[in-house]
Amino acid sequence: MGRLSRVLSRLPVRLLAFNILLVALPVAGVLFFDTYEQQLLQAQERTMVQEGRLLAAAVAAEGRIEAAPVRAILVQLEQRHEARLRIVDANGTLLADSAALGPRRPADAEPPQAEGPRRSWLYRIGSLPFRLLRGPGEANEAASEAVDVYEGSTTLDGPEIQRALSGRYGAVTRRLGGDRPVVVFYSAIPIRLDDKVVGAVLVSQSTARVLRSLDTVRLAVFEIFLATLAVAVVLSLVVATTIARPLARLRRQAEAVVDRRGRLRGGFAATDRRDEIGDLERALAELSRRLEVHLAHAESLASDLAHEFKNPLASIRTAAELAADTEDPDERGRLVGLVQREVARLERLISEAREVSLLDAALEHETRQQVDLEVLVEGVVEGFRLRLDGRPSLVLAVADHSPMVSADPDRLIQVLENLLDNATSFSPPDGKVTVALHADQGEAVVSVSDQGPGIPPEHLERVFDRFFSYRPNGNADRSHSGLGLAIVRTIVEGYGGSVKVAACPSGGAELILRLPIAEARG
Repeated sequence: MGRLSRVLSRLPVRLLAFNILLVALPVAGVLFFDTYEQQLLQAQERTMVQEGRLLAAAVAAEGRIEAAPVRAILVQLEQRHEARLRIVDANGTLLADSAALGPRRPADAEPPQAEGPRRSWLYRIGSLPFRLLRGPGEANEAASEAVDVYEGSTTLDGPEIQRALSGRYGAVTRRLGGDRPVVVFYSAIPIRLDDKVVGAVLVSQSTARVLRSLDTVRLAVFEIFLATLAVAVVLSLVVATTIARPLARLRRQAEAVVDRRGRLRGGFAATDRRDEIGDLERALAELSRRLEVHLAHAESLASDLAHEFKNPLASIRTAAELAADTEDPDERGRLVGLVQREVARLERLISEAREVSLLDAALEHETRQQVDLEVLVEGVVEGFRLRLDGRPSLVLAVADHSPMVSADPDRLIQVLENLLDNATSFSPPDGKVTVALHADQGEAVVSVSDQGPGIPPEHLERVFDRFFSYRPNGNADRSHSGLGLAIVRTIVEGYGGSVKVAACPSGGAELILRLPIAEARG
């Protein structure tokens, strides 16, 4: 049972079943819906009644009811009618019969289904489920001939005749044998002369012709159904193949993304398909790429932290061992101070590393607002001027147009402070640090340039790496962990911007960051 439910839950099977039902249900209603058949039979009865009334009116117009004149009226019809027409006098004696006036075989004497669609094997296959539902009576394929109840009689005395001779409309429905009961309608209309009933017109017609025509239509519709079903099956297989196979491929790729230990071992391959499956594959490919980058970032951060922690830990261990062995108070105090400084360095590294690891998530969930960069930059520069007391000097150059950006003001302050802290640490006391702000092609550009020793070309691509710090001429500053510019790049790229470093023509380095200008709010 579980295996069957699994097969039925497959997407190709569901698509195939849906398309088959979509085609089969309406066609089944057309093929075997009895309402249409009943409407045709009712229309046939109405036609017969109209023919009988017209013939009765024609006979009454003759002014007498005798065999010769009424037979002449039937002859004038030239057998153009479908029903069998008979005229009787007031005693029920047959005066004229349209079946005896020409070579045409009357419709109600034909074998109803001796030949025709019901003999077709295709019809039998299509009608088999419905014949089984209707019972064994429908399975009888022997066609018995419809024998008229008045055949060979010269006096007609049926109930419909008696009603017509009494001045009322008479109608009787008789069923004859066959693989399906064949209905024969008998309608009797009185003939009046001077308000006196002098005879009757009997109109009779079987349903054989109607039912045979209806079966022909059903067979044609069933043939169309089979052709449509074949097309539906082919289209279902094509659609299922174009959907199920890519999904199966995505499932295999998903199973191969990580190994049993949870390590990333692969990714999703992008595709050129332009449908929803292609969009899903490209989205999963981008997702796996970002996951790979994130994991690589996490592994790299862990490796860098382990490397950076080794030096202060080694210094602490060495200083602790020497302090335990020395008896000189001054030396012991120097070693204790070294331990304290290295512990403080470790705390700073841990704090900044934690900030770097949580920065991406914080940028995703923070509330952003439109920030006037000119006001923000002026505030940060003024704060540094007070802190540095003019050594080195800070110069601010702002263009006429003040751009607005969408960001968290505190994050932008952190970015600018890191840039200024980096620039002032390289500039000599009598040097100058220039901060410039302008707009360029839909972006706000902030540049910070110093007059320090500059950055060698081989280090230009590394200045934004974590824990990288280049301090030439042996002036290594242990208060700088090498994470400041890495934090700058993470924040700026989180806002959709970019940051780069370039060498100044007059010496020193220039850090240039670009942020998208915020759209003006209406």
